[in-house]
Amino acid sequence: MFVYLSKLLPLFVYPLGIVVLLLILALITNKHQQWHKAFLYLALAVLLIGSNRWVSYGLTRSLEWRNLPSEATPHAAVIVLLGGGTEPGDYPRPITEINSAGDRVLYAASLYRDGAAPVVLVSGGNLNFSSARGSTPATEMTELLTQLGVPAEAIWQQEKSQNTYEDALYSAELLREKEITEVILVTSAMHMPRAKALFENQGISVIAAPVDFTITEQNWQSVFHPSLGELVINLMPNASALDLTTTVMKEYIGLFVYRLRGWI
Repeated sequence: MFVYLSKLLPLFVYPLGIVVLLLILALITNKHQQWHKAFLYLALAVLLIGSNRWVSYGLTRSLEWRNLPSEATPHAAVIVLLGGGTEPGDYPRPITEINSAGDRVLYAASLYRDGAAPVVLVSGGNLNFSSARGSTPATEMTELLTQLGVPAEAIWQQEKSQNTYEDALYSAELLREKEITEVILVTSAMHMPRAKALFENQGISVIAAPVDFTITEQNWQSVFHPSLGELVINLMPNASALDLTTTVMKEYIGLFVYRLRGWI
């Protein structure tokens, strides 16, 4: 139930959810002009702020740049690869596919080929309340890793986890059984602060290997030191910026809730 609520409740505090709630309140208070206008103005303000590139880029960079990748190849006993970058090969997809976070799988395979570690631990199971997925993220990542040249015998699977906390919990159990205390952790840069803290709370030393960066130095400069044309574009509401703001809010809410529960 907690996993389900953790997915449902935040929807009401993301920008789009707040806007919808404010518009509903505006409809309810239609006969009270002051409240009606106040809710409409608030809805517009939330939408404009949430869909602003300066806001979304600033929030995203504040998370993504906390753990920058090392220029040298890291080394440890195991590469831990967290799920979230794959889509099942359900009909009519001809194969298991990667999504926008699929860089995680590509980077883990690259690290393995570079000799960073002799084993890749893939972590990710299905949500109990969801029957839409025909395979687990762990098995999907295994399939893709083998296609990328990682031998099947060099891949360990952890398929019980339903969220990042359980990724750390169950992966740490497996690692402790094998007396492994340090890993290279591969996940999206925005997700890394929460994931790293969770593994460290389980007693696992983490070498962060973030990937899937949204904010690069080049696009940061283009937004915060724009040309006149870029400035005009940046002033306009943007659906991609709204989506990015929502994603980074998810991470900050996750960090807040996990701290309250004593998980990090």
